[in-house]
Amino acid sequence: MSTAKTNRFLQDLDRVARVRQEVASSLSRMVTKLQKSELAAQTGSGEMGFDRDLADLTKASTNLQKGVFRLMVLGDMKRGKSTFLNALIGENILPSDVNPCTALLTVLRYGEQKKVTVHFKDGKPPESIDFSTFKTKYTIDPAEAKKLEEINKPAFPDVDYAVVEYPLELLSKGIEIIDSPGLNDTEARNELSLGYLNNCHAVLFVLSASQPCTLGERRYLENYVKDRGLSVFFLINAWDRVKESLIDPDDATELAEAEGKLNRVFKANLAEYCTVDGYDLYDERVFPLSSITALRKRLKDKDADLVGTGFPPFINALNTFLTQERAIAELRQARIIAKQTCTHVKEAVARRIPLLDTNVDELKAKIAAVEPQFNQLQSIRDGFRDDIRRVRDRQARSIADSMKVYLMKLEDTFEADFQAYQPSDIQFLDFFSDNKREQFNQSAQKGFQQYINDKYSAWTLSAQKELTTAFSELAEQAKKYGVDYQNITQEMAEKLTGKIHTRNNALEDDGTPAWAKWAMGLFSLATGNFGIAALAVGGFNFQSIMLNVFTTAGIALVFGALLGPIGIIVASLGVAAFQVDHARKYFSQEIKKQLVAKLPEISREQWQPIYSAVQECFDSYEREAIERIDDDIKTRKIELQNLVKQKESQEIDRVTEVNRLQQFEADVLSESLSIENFYQGFLNG
Repeated sequence: MSTAKTNRFLQDLDRVARVRQEVASSLSRMVTKLQKSELAAQTGSGEMGFDRDLADLTKASTNLQKGVFRLMVLGDMKRGKSTFLNALIGENILPSDVNPCTALLTVLRYGEQKKVTVHFKDGKPPESIDFSTFKTKYTIDPAEAKKLEEINKPAFPDVDYAVVEYPLELLSKGIEIIDSPGLNDTEARNELSLGYLNNCHAVLFVLSASQPCTLGERRYLENYVKDRGLSVFFLINAWDRVKESLIDPDDATELAEAEGKLNRVFKANLAEYCTVDGYDLYDERVFPLSSITALRKRLKDKDADLVGTGFPPFINALNTFLTQERAIAELRQARIIAKQTCTHVKEAVARRIPLLDTNVDELKAKIAAVEPQFNQLQSIRDGFRDDIRRVRDRQARSIADSMKVYLMKLEDTFEADFQAYQPSDIQFLDFFSDNKREQFNQSAQKGFQQYINDKYSAWTLSAQKELTTAFSELAEQAKKYGVDYQNITQEMAEKLTGKIHTRNNALEDDGTPAWAKWAMGLFSLATGNFGIAALAVGGFNFQSIMLNVFTTAGIALVFGALLGPIGIIVASLGVAAFQVDHARKYFSQEIKKQLVAKLPEISREQWQPIYSAVQECFDSYEREAIERIDDDIKTRKIELQNLVKQKESQEIDRVTEVNRLQQFEADVLSESLSIENFYQGFLNG
């Protein structure tokens, strides 16, 4: 990575940060203008009810102000994850020997002062320690790490995660890095990593050139990464070792052949994880690296040219992803909310001004005339709620039933599927040794837990696909209801004001009700794609809800406690067990017997938790959608009621009030135009 490339990356990130702040400031000023207008309206023609706009603007502004790009680093033991991170940030600040068994997830973020805060479980207060203590205390010997990994025991069971604050320029530009403890094999660790995965913008999956795609890595990618909508960059570390392993490291032909062969191996293993919406992104997602070489160079000179280490092309790809794809997505959401607010204000002012000359009796008559339209709006609300509940009940039963069927079918393929999870041949003979039998028992238990975790993950992926389809269906319904709702509110406005409103301002949105935009997903209006990805951006992320409630169901833990003492099983194998193939077959059959005996009971017990979990996904969606519809109906009624109240209590100075309302509209439009200019300027570079 040359100095120019490093500077460009930082400059682009800085530009994103500056535009974020500018747009956030404009959103905040819109909030202030709405608040001041509502305050002034108390002595004017009455409040117009912008509570929902205020809430959405405030949330959007806060998100931009606090916004960060979260990168999660995943990788198996001894893949050089921390070395890579130290090379990326240019300083040797993370312990480079932390092993996966520590389960110590580390969040690296910007701070004015160097500081490490260790967060504990069970309510124990956080502890601040210095870097030296952090490196010493939370790095364990590889031999000890291996031993703990084999018996499935965490090195620091009371630690939840650590936060490392550091005054690094890269971090100051809005980057936050999650250094995971590694590929996880226990439910608790999977829950920890998957919980963070759902809140990260990109995954940096670190592999090793000397161990191309191990079974464990493939298993993890297949069960926890594939088809989950994650943006993944694969970093093949230790690429320099390819040259070192040659008989003649200086032979260019031999090196090219070795690298070509290795590239083909990785492509055969990783290509399927680099296809997005039918597009092959392999060349933009897979990068061979030499992190140790890059780190050595950067420690000597932070602006060192890293050409030949693999970092420049990776940084370019990461730069494109973060400063274009992700940044534009965030700014687009803010822009839509601003335009939406601008439209609300314009329409509210357009309704209010013609009514200023109307006397109280005439105004009450007009309000009575639109009462049927208010009833129609409520009917639309009720219809959408019924649709949500219909889809909810259908999907809850379907998914819960699918879990029951899935569990019962485990019996059919268990012996073939479980082979990959059994202890190794060497470990299989350990049960004949009294001092190793417990170790074998732990290894077998861990293998069974891995099998269950992977099967459970495979099922949640199928359930996720079902939910995606269901919420896409509801997004389409919201679109249709939104059109009807818009037509009715248009009719109401014409009845109240006597004017036909036409949209001629290029900044105005399409008039789709704000609640419908939320229910369809804010992005859908800009991209034309309706679906769950848009819903997540619009403020509803069913995947996070599903993850939380499904893990609460704890099915993996239920299965984890299923097996009896494995030592009893293996002790019954007898002399024939010296024949490993026979032992494996017998072992698998005995485990299967225990599993099959419990499957009916477990499937019955898990049906209701899964049913309730799916219902909660839809109930959360319903609560927010219906609340937004109710807010809109209530606001329209209050707007009219406040005007009546003001007219009954005092004389309204029409000229003053018209000037105030028109200035208010102009001020809001000005801020919305500023956001539009920032957005377009960012798009155009």
